[in-house]
Amino acid sequence: MKKQASDMGRRQVLKTLALGSAAGAVASVSAPALAAAPKAADAPQSSNYRETEHIRNYYASLSK
Repeated sequence: MKKQASDMGRRQVLKTLALGSAAGAVASVSAPALAAAPKAADAPQSSNYRETEHIRNYYASLSK
């Protein structure tokens, strides 16, 4: 019975290695595509948020 328990541990290690190598391959392939994606600063600013005096006072009260 103890031999089966050690086999399960080995199988789990092999599964983990296989998944880890697959994840590494996906990450290496997608890295150039992510680098070419436009930055958030390049996106047009939304007109929904305006920092008013009231908001600045609130933010200032948080840092105290």
